[in-house]
Amino acid sequence: MVNGLYHYLKQAWKKPDAKVLRERMIEWRASSVFVKVDKPLRLDRARAFGYKDKKGFVVVRIRIGRGGHKRHRPNAGRRSKRLHSRKNLRMSYKWIAEQRVARKFTNLEVLNSYLIGKDGINYFYEVILVDPERPEIKSDSNISWIRKPGNRGRAFRGLTSAGKKSRGLSTKSKELKVRPSLRARKRRGK
Repeated sequence: MVNGLYHYLKQAWKKPDAKVLRERMIEWRASSVFVKVDKPLRLDRARAFGYKDKKGFVVVRIRIGRGGHKRHRPNAGRRSKRLHSRKNLRMSYKWIAEQRVARKFTNLEVLNSYLIGKDGINYFYEVILVDPERPEIKSDSNISWIRKPGNRGRAFRGLTSAGKKSRGLSTKSKELKVRPSLRARKRRGK
């Protein structure tokens, strides 16, 4: 029956109630940028990413402003070579959100994140964090891998799923020069 519950939660989030979501976002806009929440809003997504309702797991809601990914076109005082405006920031909003949360909560590691809403000016994400020093995390065989030194600063090194997707690692081909990394391939990537 538990799997059935998560199935219905997933179906409900495909078409959320617009009125309820609008009221929530009005509330979220007025609150601070980082808010620790007791329970994840999208329980099905959180559980799929490895969240457990026990000590050592923290869920943070973050508000992130939209826009600013594209370079502005200057209106005067440039030669034509410098007038281009095509350079885009290739990091996704989700990855940026994870990095900002990781900077705020330095003793925790980012496990994953998911979108909970967006309006005209903001994106809202919930980021799942894990405290690697808690005894509950150390003794849990499913999540104790996060304690290894290679998983420090996952969000900054592009090791979360949003980071890997933004780095172009979700597909594999000989044409895409993204392995082992963009820097290793002299930026001849994506």
